[in-house]
Amino acid sequence: MPDRLLALFLVFAPLSLVSLGGGPSIFAEMQRQAVEVHHWMTPQEFTELFAISRAAPGPGSLISALVGWQAAGFAGALAAALGLYGPSSLMMLAVGHWWRRRGDSPARKVIERGLAPLAVGLIFAGVLTLLRADGAGWLEVATLLASAAALLRGASPYLVMLVVALLYAGLQQAGAIGSGG
Repeated sequence: MPDRLLALFLVFAPLSLVSLGGGPSIFAEMQRQAVEVHHWMTPQEFTELFAISRAAPGPGSLISALVGWQAAGFAGALAAALGLYGPSSLMMLAVGHWWRRRGDSPARKVIERGLAPLAVGLIFAGVLTLLRADGAGWLEVATLLASAAALLRGASPYLVMLVVALLYAGLQQAGAIGSGG
């Protein structure tokens, strides 16, 4: 058990330091570590934990605690959460101090411009990993692309969710898709 707790901490601590863009930016590597490397769960179980973490109040990165719980119970949840939140919190204290002192320096602006596309790329990798783990087909991918396009054009997220929900409900009523999507 101590080996598994250490493994959980060592999986999440480095992810903590590269989670640019928040939790979604590390979902791909989190899934790879939990499913393919350590075999703590199946792809389907990871997808289910992801859904729970998104439905629960709080940050979506709380999936780390769920992965830890699945791997080693309460102690695993604690090890994973400490691994994910500890190193980045300490780093942000140091970086925040530096950042405030630099004000409008050219270095600060370059860093901001450079990190934005990196964060977007990491988040996109996480989305693709979850789509693959869930066995998404053409309808799910088309829904994702159409929703992203609508949101990029300024559509209300609530309107997008409503349209997608009505579309899927209609397709399910017509028998075009099963109850799972």
